[in-house]
Amino acid sequence: MGGGPEIANGVVTISNDVISAVGPADQVDIRGAKKVIDASRCAVMPGFANSHTHIASNMLLRGLLEDVHLFEWLQTMWQLKKNFDFETLYWANMCGLVEMVKSGITSFNEHFDAYRVTPQIEALKEVPLRATLGYGFADRGLYASITDYSWKTLNNFGELVSAHHNTRNGLLHIALSPHAPYSCGEEMYRLTREVADAYKVTIHTHLAEGMQEMRYMQETYGTTPVRWLAEMGFLGPDVTAAHCSQLDQTDVNLFAEHGVKIAHCPVCNAKLGSGTMPMRMVREAGVTVGLATDGPASQNTQDLFEEMKFCGLIHKDKTGDVEFMKTRELLELATCEGAKAMHRPETGRLAAGMAADVIVVDLDREHALPVYDVAAALVYSTRADDVRHSIVNGRVLMEDRVVAGVDEQEVRARFRELAHDLKKRSLG
Repeated sequence: MGGGPEIANGVVTISNDVISAVGPADQVDIRGAKKVIDASRCAVMPGFANSHTHIASNMLLRGLLEDVHLFEWLQTMWQLKKNFDFETLYWANMCGLVEMVKSGITSFNEHFDAYRVTPQIEALKEVPLRATLGYGFADRGLYASITDYSWKTLNNFGELVSAHHNTRNGLLHIALSPHAPYSCGEEMYRLTREVADAYKVTIHTHLAEGMQEMRYMQETYGTTPVRWLAEMGFLGPDVTAAHCSQLDQTDVNLFAEHGVKIAHCPVCNAKLGSGTMPMRMVREAGVTVGLATDGPASQNTQDLFEEMKFCGLIHKDKTGDVEFMKTRELLELATCEGAKAMHRPETGRLAAGMAADVIVVDLDREHALPVYDVAAALVYSTRADDVRHSIVNGRVLMEDRVVAGVDEQEVRARFRELAHDLKKRSLG
């Protein structure tokens, strides 16, 4: 499942942090195993790769902004972000990480303001998912107030790389995350490219996310955001572009030419009226696409089961082709293709030598039975709370829906209290 053949009555063995064998039970020797997890009537599959998300900031706005357009949503978000503090962000991250573990996500690509990443780095010590943390920055519009810090981040990025990149047994990576073409000027994007090349880190940016952005770019630069970045030499195979709901054929061709990856967020884009990424055009061009949640403020959950299902539905409807985006393809967008989209090719497949990021999904549930087709059940019937066990880098992070080493009740209580206090301080 998810980038590999389906095996009935199969076995996955793990040695240290990698998968050592995958195959039928009668062909894989498990004698001497230190631990055996019974996955009867379950699907054992690669953990989900969430190729674009904002954990803490979005956790703190879940359900606060409904039925609004993107830029109105951003303006209200900024009122809270100005009052973020370490403790609130730490517990928001803890709650978000627990939610992702319990939803089957084993790796994620974070985009967050550079000056607010430290609480997440600390929370990841308690809930060690595979993470690429994008240090976000901007210098105009709503984000003009963080201009000085943004330039400081870029100019001192080597210190961040030395401290955090490729640490914790390879689980933690650091990336550069210019916010978007409407919030970052040309000089900032050019320096981002120079710094990324110098330190060999990936880039993660929002791009072509709605008609307001397209109008701004046309009025300001006379072109599309994709062409603007291409003309300055910014695009490359190390870039993950989030959303991309307003692409034309020329933009897609540029992505294919430069090897740009897309993090597709179908649920939040629909909810915010941002448009729908032209999936058929993108796939025909050979562009890598991964699924992503964006986050609880715009999508309301960190549920990639929901993203898979909605992705299939919206693109069948948009194309008028019920055969487009088959169930196995949707599974791949959430696993192996998602891992590629966030530049973590070591994960996303169940195969010997791959990182041991594995989830066990209970299929013996009323809403999933009878299971005639496992892929169809996973995409269209199962839910986040059907994930029974989760393993990351060979370590069991959740067993029987209990997250290891975490007091989940305390996490919920602290986050609940601090989130309501933040709202009161920020919005009254």
